[in-house]
Amino acid sequence: MKTIFLTDDSATILLSISNILAKAGYAVEKASSGEEALKKFQSGVKADLLITDLNMPGMNGIDLIREVRKLAAYKFMPILFLTTESQQSRKLEAKAAGASGWIVKPATADELLNTIKLVMK
Repeated sequence: MKTIFLTDDSATILLSISNILAKAGYAVEKASSGEEALKKFQSGVKADLLITDLNMPGMNGIDLIREVRKLAAYKFMPILFLTTESQQSRKLEAKAAGASGWIVKPATADELLNTIKLVMK
C-alpha cells in the first residue's frame, strides 16, 4: 500500500482529503503545519508522495519542499501542491523548489486521484 503524506493547516481539508485517499486505498500520514511535517520527515516517516498546502502560518509549503528535498531519502519523492493560488509565478517558484505538480483548490476527488496517479508512476 502506498503512503501519502498530507500537510495542511486546515483541519477540514486534512479530514476531507484523508477520507478521499483512504477510500482510494492509500495509507495517509498527516501534519497540520510545515514544521510538524518536516519533523516527521526528519524522523524517517515513510511516504511515497507529499501533498502540501502553500499558504500556512510559520513554514509555508515552498519552504517545506526545500527542506524535505535536502533529506536524502526524499530527494526524488513526488510532491504536489494543493492550494487556492493559481499564479504562474508561484507555480514556477514551487517547481524550482522541487514540486512535481500543482492542484488548485477546490479539487474534485477525481482530479486529485488522477493527478496522484500521474505523479506516482
